[in-house]
Amino acid sequence: MKIAFFDTKPYDRTWFEPMAKEKGFDIIFHEEKLNKNTAVMAKGADAVCIFVNDDADSAVMDTLKEIGVKAILLRCAGFNNVDLNRAKENDITVLRVPSYSPRAVAEYALGLLFAVNRKIHRAYVRTRDFNYSINGLMGMDLEGKTIGIVGTGKIGQAMMSIIRGLDMRVLLYDPYPIKAILEKDPSAEEKWGKGLEYVDMDTILKECDIISLHCPLTKDTQYMINKDSIAKMKDGAILINTSRGGLVNTQDLLDALAVQKFGGVGLDVYEEEDDYFFEDMSDAIISSDDLVRLTSYRNVILTSHQAFFTKEAMEAIAEVTIYNAECLAKGEELVNIVLP
Repeated sequence: MKIAFFDTKPYDRTWFEPMAKEKGFDIIFHEEKLNKNTAVMAKGADAVCIFVNDDADSAVMDTLKEIGVKAILLRCAGFNNVDLNRAKENDITVLRVPSYSPRAVAEYALGLLFAVNRKIHRAYVRTRDFNYSINGLMGMDLEGKTIGIVGTGKIGQAMMSIIRGLDMRVLLYDPYPIKAILEKDPSAEEKWGKGLEYVDMDTILKECDIISLHCPLTKDTQYMINKDSIAKMKDGAILINTSRGGLVNTQDLLDALAVQKFGGVGLDVYEEEDDYFFEDMSDAIISSDDLVRLTSYRNVILTSHQAFFTKEAMEAIAEVTIYNAECLAKGEELVNIVLP
């Protein structure tokens, strides 16, 4: 099998090259992202391998079909950047990595919470300039506060598990709740801690001191954090998003930050991140006014979609992606197929 690999970074080569060689796959690495202008670069390949900021829209799907590509290998869990209906029409199989390190993302979300709450990012900058004043760096104790976990899939469950030692009240929201928690099964308490309670989204917004998003980007979740939902939040609430940028309406978030609605915001994703994240833009002039404004607020931490980025996660991503390619090549069951 020949695979055209898009949006290649040095760490991708580190993990994928030896595994592909072992399985006899031929990978052609491209630094360019997959889009309507670069899709033709996959000519001669059986499959393309893409990441979160590649674009597999209908035009790309048509080009891939025309040049004979039979599959898209997603080296990530999310697939909102793929036109699944056109993929099906063009007989292009889409495979993903459904879970690679839920714990890594949850731990990072907690790290953002700690950093935003205790102003660690600001303290670091101050002391680099030999400014040892702690004025303006006051946070709050997390004990006794209420945290809302939105989305209780694998990452949300990992978050539930690791915050159990903080002695916080934990509220949960998910359209598909975990049955064991609803039924107060003792095994649920043993696994995730005591006092977990499913509530509606309005209750999350109104009662939580901290809201952490752990859900996919769909037509139902897009802009779930907007001017109306923000208005229902407590003044001084902390918002953490390590899921997808499109869950938050950036303009509405900026408007709220301007009137000091939030105590802090920790973001590892951004609504318009495609042109910036994973790239070194330090010598560039940033043309996105919203991005510049967002990073100007001292109570905001914005990082570049790195919550997943651990050795364990990268190894798992490579292993599952190559496994998906192997199943495809051998005509075996495609357990990680994504359908419309």
